[in-house]
Amino acid sequence: MLQTLTERLFDDTDRTDLDPFALFEEWFALAQDSEPNDPHAMAIATADASGLPDVRMVLLNRRDARGFCFFTNFESAKGQQLAANPQAAMVMHWKSLRRQIRMRGPVEVVSASEAEEYFHSRARGSQIASAASAQSRPLESRSLLTRRVEDLTAQLREGDVPRPPHWSGYRLLPLSIEFWKDGQYRLHDRVRFTRDGVDQPWSSQRLYP
Repeated sequence: MLQTLTERLFDDTDRTDLDPFALFEEWFALAQDSEPNDPHAMAIATADASGLPDVRMVLLNRRDARGFCFFTNFESAKGQQLAANPQAAMVMHWKSLRRQIRMRGPVEVVSASEAEEYFHSRARGSQIASAASAQSRPLESRSLLTRRVEDLTAQLREGDVPRPPHWSGYRLLPLSIEFWKDGQYRLHDRVRFTRDGVDQPWSSQRLYP
């Protein structure tokens, strides 16, 4: 019987041919079946100019062999932090599976075509909300936000919603990917994959829980 990638990950045999991106897909597929809400939710950590960490929940919107993408307002706190320090860490925790994946690495801005494609794949209401929100800045009242959305909806009654120039996405290019699986008596399984650059091969190491 063929082993799953996860079984091979934790059985202490040779992992040199294991691809952490393929492992991610195996775990994410399980999460999509078991997690009751937002299996693609992840925490993204950045740092401000003083080095103080900042973390918030976002959604994993796209992924490929290069990395993992989320979309946001460049003028938000995380947008400003990533402009000054284009590095981030992320974690996806699936309580239903008792598993998590952590990643760290540099961050790049996605291409304009990727941003356009994703923006227009969203519900029209979400497109308008992104255009109307001055994300992370002080808001006088909820009613002001509601009026901004209503006004923009009236202006754009027909046709596409133009993507705001300040709205795009980031791709985290992982140099480290760690897989964690819950174990009895806190004897968890942990394996970390690392590489020296985004075009370099991966190595892996089991870690104490």
